[in-house]
Amino acid sequence: MPEKKADKASSPAPAAGDGKATATIPGARMRKKPVEGAEPLLKVSGLTKHFPIRKGLLQRQVGAVQAVDGIDFEVLPGETLGVVGESGCGKSTMGRLITRLLEPTGGTVEFQGRDITHLSTGRMRPLRRDVQMIFQDPYSSLNPRHTVGTIVGAPFKLQNVRPEGGVKKEVQGILERVGLNPEHYNRYPHEFSGGQRQRIGIARALALQPKLIVADEPVSALDVSIQAQVVNLLDDLQQEFGLTYVIIAHDLSVVRHVSDRIAVMYLGKVVELADRTSLYQEPLHPYTKALMSAVPVPDTKRRQQRERILLKGDVPSPIAPPPGCRFHTRCWKATQVCKTKEPPLLELKPGRRTACWHPENAPDQAPDDKA
Repeated sequence: MPEKKADKASSPAPAAGDGKATATIPGARMRKKPVEGAEPLLKVSGLTKHFPIRKGLLQRQVGAVQAVDGIDFEVLPGETLGVVGESGCGKSTMGRLITRLLEPTGGTVEFQGRDITHLSTGRMRPLRRDVQMIFQDPYSSLNPRHTVGTIVGAPFKLQNVRPEGGVKKEVQGILERVGLNPEHYNRYPHEFSGGQRQRIGIARALALQPKLIVADEPVSALDVSIQAQVVNLLDDLQQEFGLTYVIIAHDLSVVRHVSDRIAVMYLGKVVELADRTSLYQEPLHPYTKALMSAVPVPDTKRRQQRERILLKGDVPSPIAPPPGCRFHTRCWKATQVCKTKEPPLLELKPGRRTACWHPENAPDQAPDDKA
């Protein structure tokens, strides 16, 4: 079944700090804001995940990969939180931690006020109806031996849910809702394109109408022409079913269109958390500013006028992260305090938190410190 046509492209959005146009997803629509003032649906405090490194015949632990090392954030009902950062910064691990596909090393994960950090598999099973995940690769996340009907209908079987009219009718309705032909119920994943396979993954996550969906790079494996269709589908489903999203991505244009607030991660830490407009127009953390400067600008003259920040060196190893601020080895503003003391994630402006001793567009946290 061919993909549906995307809607007409929206007007270019302003880029970070220069008031000019930046790249957008062709056909993506701007989102509605969630209702503020509600209690958080998801609350993460000090979340940590260290993967042990073992060597020798006795498999003794000789170190650990600090994939996620103490992150804090909240997600309100109906909100979309975007999570961005370089490859290897811990985004996907964080997504698996909050869905309890991985066991946290430390910290807490609260869902609807209930601590689910260390719930057993049996006690976590009822909550799977409310917490679902969309995986990055639409090719490897679907069992090639199962039909689409079996894949999308699996949550009903696992949760012992019997919808009115039967599982088949319910599954066909979900397939139609995500833009697939209900008559393809008995087809296998290899008979679909990449975009259609991702729609099958979305249908599976949507089957039991969860409250929270964590999407790990939901469009990165798709063609640009298909990305807008999937982004718009996610937005439509959110408006229809009142979904809450945590969307992990590395494409800044995707994050801008789908998110209400954005968390920027670097080497297992959240270095900045702000609403999307403020983050793109006035980044506080130097790393965020460097990311924003990498957003493609279609206009050649505007691209030449904009400052392009090229970070030196590579991301340090998560096995032995640098002391102090983890970004100081690549930061052009680093001073002695950055090398020795880790900056806390503070609210420097209303609704905006950043972890930096020398933030951009905000008062200096360590004005007398020098390199």
